[in-house]
Amino acid sequence: MSNGVHIFWILSRGAGIAAILFAGLSVTIGLLSSRGMPFPKLRKNFELRPLHEALSMATIVLVAAHGLILLGDPWLKPGLAGISIPFVMSYRSLWTGIGIIAGYGLALLGLSYYLRRWIGPSRWRTAHRFIAIFWLLGLVHTFGAGTDAFQPWVWIPVALTSGPALVLLIMRLTQRSSK
Repeated sequence: MSNGVHIFWILSRGAGIAAILFAGLSVTIGLLSSRGMPFPKLRKNFELRPLHEALSMATIVLVAAHGLILLGDPWLKPGLAGISIPFVMSYRSLWTGIGIIAGYGLALLGLSYYLRRWIGPSRWRTAHRFIAIFWLLGLVHTFGAGTDAFQPWVWIPVALTSGPALVLLIMRLTQRSSK
């Protein structure tokens, strides 16, 4: 097959890798900017919310592009059901299903920021905490479905962007459980 035939696969893979990198950065910035986390001077000296919001929106756009671009793939031929209904796609259905669930969760909880006035700030904050689960599912999808997931050019950037988020998430969870 020529590279032209692979263009949809390549573009989708690139969007997916970019999405998981942006998601890791977004979770890191989100945790750094939240109350009760270390580094209070960082929160005092830098307004992190706009960066967190931009990274979150970029992640959502990249996740959508990751799935939608696959519609043009002449080998995979996932169809609309394959990219939108968990576990329907024939290609690595468990891992792609987890990815679809992760994408929906990231999009719904990420976009809920714009509905917090109607949801209520307290309820919104409680719901928003669950975004970490969907980000973790995105990591599972990346390493389960990704054709190049264990290549250094993928896992090193993923480790560099998700490692700090994992450390901060563990700090947050252990801090809560010790109270």
